[in-house]
Amino acid sequence: MKLVTAIIKPFKLDDVREAISEIGIDGLTVTEVKGFGRQKGHTELYRGAEYQVDFLPKVKLEVAVQDDHVERLVEAIVGAAKTGKIGDGKVFVYDLEHAVRIRTGETDGEAI
Repeated sequence: MKLVTAIIKPFKLDDVREAISEIGIDGLTVTEVKGFGRQKGHTELYRGAEYQVDFLPKVKLEVAVQDDHVERLVEAIVGAAKTGKIGDGKVFVYDLEHAVRIRTGETDGEAI
């Protein structure tokens, strides 16, 4: 099992959710986060004063999948989230050692 984590631009969330659903993956967790990478934030103007916004709003997706679904999932996320501009985000894949569905007690593959 793997845990796929993606950091994307907030306005791409619906596109990514739809792409994930189209490949048959049902569940994901979404968290609103802030951060920066090479983009390094930006400056904004408020009441005539310029100020630096260091942390940009992003969305973090987490999806637990069987090993054989990882490549299709990563391709779906990248395809749907890509704008071609700086700040599109990143995808990380981690080993997932154990999972338990609390309601039923199912474990590992049956739990996800």
